[in-house]
Amino acid sequence: MDIFYDSVIIGVRRVDFLVEDKIMVELKALTKLEDVHLAQALNYLEAYKLATGLLINFGSKSLEFKRITNEYKLKHQSTQSFNH
Repeated sequence: MDIFYDSVIIGVRRVDFLVEDKIMVELKALTKLEDVHLAQALNYLEAYKLATGLLINFGSKSLEFKRITNEYKLKHQSTQSFNH
């Protein structure tokens, strides 16, 4: 996906899965999720202008997952729904 700033392409981002253009899914195979991985997932939510994402790690002894929300996007969506 192209990333724009002031209508100019400034970069490209790629998530592992995008479900129905609504939910971003980022897969990892690490012994432990770190803050940098959460920051990357939040960055993807911002770049794709999405409200919800999943960060799934298959590399630890047991499956790890985190639901990630873009609070600004969620707040903006709820405000728009009240205006319609």
